[in-house]
Amino acid sequence: MHGEYKVPGGKLVVVDLEVVDNVISGFRLAGDFFLEPDDALEDINDAVNGLSADSDAATIAAAVRAALPAGATLLGFSPESVAVAVRRSLAHASSWRDYDWQLIHTKAVPPVMQMALDEVLAVEVGEGRRQPTLRIWEWNEPAVVIGSFQSLKNEVDAVNAEKHGFTVVRRVSGGGAMFMEAGSVITYSIYVPTELVHGMTFADSYAFLDEWVITALKSLGIDAHYQPLNDITSPTGKIGGAAQKRLGSGAVLHHVTMSYDMDGEKMVQVLRIGREKLSDKGITSAAKRVDPLRSQTGLSRAEIIDRMKQTFTSLYGATPGDITDEEYAKAAGLVESKFSTAEWIGRVP
Repeated sequence: MHGEYKVPGGKLVVVDLEVVDNVISGFRLAGDFFLEPDDALEDINDAVNGLSADSDAATIAAAVRAALPAGATLLGFSPESVAVAVRRSLAHASSWRDYDWQLIHTKAVPPVMQMALDEVLAVEVGEGRRQPTLRIWEWNEPAVVIGSFQSLKNEVDAVNAEKHGFTVVRRVSGGGAMFMEAGSVITYSIYVPTELVHGMTFADSYAFLDEWVITALKSLGIDAHYQPLNDITSPTGKIGGAAQKRLGSGAVLHHVTMSYDMDGEKMVQVLRIGREKLSDKGITSAAKRVDPLRSQTGLSRAEIIDRMKQTFTSLYGATPGDITDEEYAKAAGLVESKFSTAEWIGRVP
């Protein structure tokens, strides 16, 4: 069995192994990482050999860590990344290039429709009716998108939201509130079978699924990196955040919103970011916590999106696609039955 795992921001970890009577044997670790001392490689091999093939990633990582000699240095990988590669080999996990990707960048739709499309397209991928897909969203009206488990009244100032024309919607994934205005954010969703992230913890999968966009941002001169659990950031401030949902249909929905431009003062009026405790200086600090892509690149939103599309296509291959009439119809049905209802939007009051 053979498994590979490219550590986000790090090196490639490659494992080969056999399973005899449900026990790992013949294990060999390789890759373009750095390891000192040299003989620590055999210590890692010995630690994995003899483990049950049913061992979870935490057990494998703990065995590797315990076997390392004092003062061992691992650069570009970790015991956890070895564990991910092992689990991926045992599960015959897929890689990005195993799929024929579609890239969708279509018309703007109302915020509540965006929520429904995310669920519909993820289900379609999970049930095999759609190829794995990267979708870049477009916005033409302001919205606050709150996480699945957030309290509506604690997150949003309803009076100011209405005053500034913001629609409030709730998505299916967890995480924090997103402040969205037309032309001010770059949002994308990835819909993929769970096999792509098999063996990874949620934390590992976040960075793994967004490594391509880190590459795209770096190519634009931004010193971007991933900050666990779900932030894309830079030395000058946070750029964006990710959220994720695993569906029973066998798909992962992973979406990210990055700030291109922002009205920080309006944001702290609409969102309750501890606003009651903020002085004028605090409001300024809250606004600066997010450092928009425009200020870091001087490029238009369209130019940044074009670079993202070019990067994804060059790394993984993708062909232009579209949302089908049937998918739009399914999403419209979900808008009516779920996403526009007071029960859903206020399900955590």
